[in-house]
Amino acid sequence: MQRAAALAALTELVGPSHAFVASDIDERYRTDLHRKAQCAPAIVVRPADTAQVSAVMRIASAVGLKVTALGGGTGLVGGGVGEDGGIVLSLERLANIVEIDAQSMTMTVDAGVIVEAAQAAADAQGLLLPLDLGARGSATIGGTIATNAGGTRVLRWGTMRDMVLGLEAVLADGTIVSSMVKSLKDNAGYDWKQLLIGSEGTLGIVTRALLRLRIAPRSSQTALLAADSVDDVARILRALEARLAGRLSSFELMWRDFYTFVTVAQGRALPMPADYPIYILAEALGDSEGADSDIFNAALHELIEQGLVRDAVIAQSARQRSDLWAIRDDLLEPMAQLKPRCSFDVSMALSDMARFVDLVRAGLAEALPGATVLLYGHGGDGNLHVTVGTNRFAEGEKLASGVVYAATRAVGGSISAEHGIGRYKRAYIGFTRSPEELALMRAIKAAFDPADILNPGKVLP
Repeated sequence: MQRAAALAALTELVGPSHAFVASDIDERYRTDLHRKAQCAPAIVVRPADTAQVSAVMRIASAVGLKVTALGGGTGLVGGGVGEDGGIVLSLERLANIVEIDAQSMTMTVDAGVIVEAAQAAADAQGLLLPLDLGARGSATIGGTIATNAGGTRVLRWGTMRDMVLGLEAVLADGTIVSSMVKSLKDNAGYDWKQLLIGSEGTLGIVTRALLRLRIAPRSSQTALLAADSVDDVARILRALEARLAGRLSSFELMWRDFYTFVTVAQGRALPMPADYPIYILAEALGDSEGADSDIFNAALHELIEQGLVRDAVIAQSARQRSDLWAIRDDLLEPMAQLKPRCSFDVSMALSDMARFVDLVRAGLAEALPGATVLLYGHGGDGNLHVTVGTNRFAEGEKLASGVVYAATRAVGGSISAEHGIGRYKRAYIGFTRSPEELALMRAIKAAFDPADILNPGKVLP
């Protein structure tokens, strides 16, 4: 009866049109993006504001109902999949762009705001929200904070952590905590906000954020480059960083197998021959189209003369720029051809990347003969994505995971660069974190959520 009363109270709180039970629960609340996990929540609620989120948590805490916060549902590690018999708390109604302060260069937004909408609102004011990722049209601000998302511009502006100045959040017992200071400097005691960023909803539910903006660039130079080795890639990266004086914003890597597979799957003509081991998508953003273009072209010419860049295609229009980026970004249909497949998000020092690639290729050739292996990622920050077409369903994913994470551990890397741990990587977190670190994480979880109400079964093994 206590549980039934709680579900009735939740329905009354958010209204019948925003509370769903049993067969009324849509499939998008029951599974993740790749449908690898399913859940049967007792109820889905869509609160309208922070106060309602707080009330939901007070009810859940009183009766011990588990709560999983859900943003855009674009996560890849099962972090947004709820608990059987628990509450799925969707933040989709918290979708207000509250304020853009051009003088302070800040934006205040609700957690359910779509990234692309926040980008557009900043752009309309001549400002830039630097976060950019392939899921920009569906990922939410709250979700990207929960996973400390990175994307294609980390090299210049950092991860989501570097863009968050303030947070409003609800803790497991319903307590609302808020620190929305617009100053870049706030050193008043422990910075609890940093603990919530990247915690995947296990410590608190972010409901509003104060984000740092930048002046919108007025020029862009984009080029597809070819290189012979990771060592050459590193030299190209450092040369461009030095030559472009801070304007290099993206430095994406695509190995030949990925480059060929994606362009063919997209039905796209190759911008340059598939004759080279590695392809680089480099982009610089600046404020003077003519001068910036001259510097960019001169830098590439020097690298070609030195033999580091073997071939180059420089975008001459917005359409050509979009076409080049499509090879890296428009992956939904190409990757759908690899079912069954599994994907990995790892990071390491650029100097260790060649060894990692060799270990992965050799390990997968032995464990999964004939598997398709595609390598690409954010080369400027050492973040690689590995996609494996296994042809062996769950058994293939388990074998591939063992190979990829063992190679990551061998080079001293991280098993999660930007996607989080969720439920799918829990068993491997010890490859990256020591027992002492895991004990500290458990202590933090216990301090914030002693009853393990918030997103249980995620992150910690």
